[in-house]
Amino acid sequence: MSKKGIETLVGLFVLLGILGLVFLSLKAANLGSFGGGDAYQVQARFDNIGGLKVRAPVRSAGVTVGRVSAISLDGKTFQGVVTLDIAKGFQFPKDSSAKILTAGLLGDQYIGIEPGGDEKNLAAGDVIKQTQSAVVLENLIGQFLFNKAADAGTATDAGAKK
Repeated sequence: MSKKGIETLVGLFVLLGILGLVFLSLKAANLGSFGGGDAYQVQARFDNIGGLKVRAPVRSAGVTVGRVSAISLDGKTFQGVVTLDIAKGFQFPKDSSAKILTAGLLGDQYIGIEPGGDEKNLAAGDVIKQTQSAVVLENLIGQFLFNKAADAGTATDAGAKK
């Protein structure tokens, strides 16, 4: 094989490597699909969104049905307003609920939708009324430590009274 042929093969190999890295980085950033497809937007309000990010998945029964398209703060109620893009192929009843859940113990957060029983479905621009905020691990640890300290304090007081 000539020198020019080897250089061409090496160049092709490097190009394939770069394309592979771009593909992996897009998948890691949840940007794997370039086309948004047909979707409708609904909003949900949460007291605490935790570490939820734009482009986080929206799932129902473990199936990805959409993505988080925007997160903002309502200046009057000081709640986090999360805008969800849900694929048109998935219709949810109006009384559905939304929760911020965590994938695994320390994984990324996502929105979980539990369907309700209403006959009317959510439409573009609707607001999901029933929401459950994110469980923040630091708050749980703080409450646990506070309760343990309070228990230790009452045990010491009970021992001193004897």
